[in-house]
Amino acid sequence: MYKKTKEGIIIGRIGYGEDLLTALLQVAKKENITLAKVEAIGALQRATIFYYHQDIKKYESVRFHEPMEIISLLGNISIKDGEPMVHAHVSLGNSKGELFGGHLASESIVFACEFMIFPLSGVSLERRLDDKTGLFLWDIK
Repeated sequence: MYKKTKEGIIIGRIGYGEDLLTALLQVAKKENITLAKVEAIGALQRATIFYYHQDIKKYESVRFHEPMEIISLLGNISIKDGEPMVHAHVSLGNSKGELFGGHLASESIVFACEFMIFPLSGVSLERRLDDKTGLFLWDIK
């Protein structure tokens, strides 16, 4: 569920039990967003994040099988392989006040979540493989 402000900002809520990353991507595709800033707060029933090992250029998944607060989610939407891609980092807190963070991954299941997407115009950015880092980064020429 979401609405657009007169400035074109998308504000919404992701439903209980939905996958957070998938839901954000669905909005991006439906609204044909090619470049935007993304923010969210809320809580997850369980979460999966990725940590990137720079030395071996591989992601490691970290799973939390417990309720977690979304302290902050900050990211962007751009184009990869001709399709919108949501790239978001998330800070998560547990019931002990411990904080964990990383790259948001699928299998992060929403308890409650409010989000904002700030579409940008005038430029489009595509992600391409950067050989030095092993990451798909913005191809800015």
